Amino acid sequence: VGHASIFTGTTPYNHGIIGNNWYDKYLKKSIYCVDDNNYKTVGSTSKNGQKSPFRLQTTTLGDQLHLAQNMHGKTIGIAIKDRSAILPVGHTANGAYWFDGKDHGKWITSSFYMKKLPNWVHEFNQNGKVEAYVSQPWETYYDIATYTETIDDDNLFEGIFKGEGRPIFPHNIPKLRAKNGNYDILKSIPAGNTITTDFAIAAIEGEKLGNGTHTDFLSISYSSTDYVGHKYGVDSKEIEDTYIRMDLEIERLLDFLDKEVGKGKYTLFLTADHAVAQIPNYLKNLKIPADYIDNKQLENFVKDITLEKFGVDNLVENMSNFQIFINKETLKKNNLELRTVSDFIADNIIQFKNIYKACTAFTLRESEFTTGLMQAVQKGYNQKFSGDVIFVPNPATLSSYYQKSGTSHGSGYSYDTHVPMLYYGFGIKKGNTKKHIDITSIAPTISSLLQIEFPNGYTGKIVTKALK
Repeated sequence: VGHASIFTGTTPYNHGIIGNNWYDKYLKKSIYCVDDNNYKTVGSTSKNGQKSPFRLQTTTLGDQLHLAQNMHGKTIGIAIKDRSAILPVGHTANGAYWFDGKDHGKWITSSFYMKKLPNWVHEFNQNGKVEAYVSQPWETYYDIATYTETIDDDNLFEGIFKGEGRPIFPHNIPKLRAKNGNYDILKSIPAGNTITTDFAIAAIEGEKLGNGTHTDFLSISYSSTDYVGHKYGVDSKEIEDTYIRMDLEIERLLDFLDKEVGKGKYTLFLTADHAVAQIPNYLKNLKIPADYIDNKQLENFVKDITLEKFGVDNLVENMSNFQIFINKETLKKNNLELRTVSDFIADNIIQFKNIYKACTAFTLRESEFTTGLMQAVQKGYNQKFSGDVIFVPNPATLSSYYQKSGTSHGSGYSYDTHVPMLYYGFGIKKGNTKKHIDITSIAPTISSLLQIEFPNGYTGKIVTKALK
């Protein structure tokens, strides 16, 4: 959702990407945002390349740049994750590349983009760097005693790799890789960000980005911060070390761009697709309100109250992503109105522990929320794809899936949505602001700088103060 929102300049309300996965009420099954069996993997024998951006309903910044230049210039997306490479560059990209771990350990793409990998990608996949990165332990970059912005390394709240007894440094990656997806373990350590910079530099050189007569566009998503954050949380030594190393990756990239493209000859923006909650069990230990929701118990609760009220079973077709999809066939067979059932569920689901707010799709379509949490909910709602009832947990409350360790995101609360936004380079004026600015402002701001049409579903506003 975050990747799509950044690069389209709008929210799921328009661009249609309502989750990583969601229940498709037309296909009657859960789908993944970029899965597309119409295409084949290019670069390995796995099925991990059967992807495309076809579920993205609007254009991106990269699409608009291509249209403005009559398809001249190159647009390329790079990330460890497939969705993080595909969604930012949209429908007209020259290429999107992601990491195929486990037994392959290669960068791949989809036949949506090309029939075979460029030579520079083949060469990169043969350079041995992936093997080298998973053949060394993960130790802190500096003395761990200097890592003062995080809690004790050994604690009860963090996740562990399979084969580990405690979540502490050093992590013996060569020993742990066999039980943790082999090359896939690279995603969950800082070296995943390092290999991403390596590949981005190879792409700039291989595609000669920034050296032609037209403007090129490169999207890089550093995904290992996400994997590490989920496993260890925001207060861990592991995430502190990951960001110390991330800072060095940005430095390496900027130094390379200055040398290869030239100072003042490129524009860069940096943000994040989401933030994350602190681990609820850690907050509970500090007596701060936080908790978990048992999804199965919640499903049974809704089933029981609807059965008691309407005398009908199977009224709920699916419950996922804090949404409830009501079975329209069951409604029809029992002469029940969707609004009546939706209103009842929304009014009564808040009786369940740790449910804070709930509303129906009718409310989100017929009302306009201009501030606060419900505005975020409304912007995340899509009439075509979203459910019939949307509910919001209490602050610092996650699914019970994370109750053993680690953390997650996905709400409209500030801890999930407050991210950095930086602009740098050509056309950017030095300065800063404490004012709230939506990430949907990035696409129109860069479009204005490029003097191109905005993405066709954009709702953000230009950050005029950032532009010279």
